[in-house]
Amino acid sequence: MDAIERYFPGLTPRQKEQFASLQTLYADWNAKINVISRKDMDNLYVHHILHSLSIARYMRFAPGTHLLDVGTGGGFPGIPLAIFFPEASFVLLDSIGKKIKVVNEIAVAIGLANVEGVHSRVEQERRKFDFIVSRAVMAMPQLVKLVRKNIIAEQRNALPNGLICLKGGDLTEELKPFGSMAETVALS
Repeated sequence: MDAIERYFPGLTPRQKEQFASLQTLYADWNAKINVISRKDMDNLYVHHILHSLSIARYMRFAPGTHLLDVGTGGGFPGIPLAIFFPEASFVLLDSIGKKIKVVNEIAVAIGLANVEGVHSRVEQERRKFDFIVSRAVMAMPQLVKLVRKNIIAEQRNALPNGLICLKGGDLTEELKPFGSMAETVALS
């Protein structure tokens, strides 16, 4: 939690309380359902929450922005971003029902009214969003093909609508088909 406050000193008391609650909630749920690698639970704030919030260091979502988190798993990056951007709305999508149960329960427990967990595949999602976010879900060409239909044309943020992915490694070949349409930002 200290790392989050160090990188994001302007958090409201409510946001601090919501972030602080996540350790216990995820530990309790992880004991029942393997949502996060058990050996990684001690690193929840740095490896999962702070990593998810790296998007907030790069991007500010305007009030009313609609985001889709594809392959959210246990709610990353969606839940941390929903806490950070309470005036944006988030649909957290995953094909594994038990993970969406955890997402919905955690959202309710910390009072996130801007989160909707959906048990489905992205191929079935028809709604439109300003941004699609994901965290190392699949190769970019495949992901772009699946979510292109879900990106609304009308822009309400400083940056154009599109896809924001948290991925590691050398992405040169993976991004080659997109040319200048793809932008990479080093987070470390």
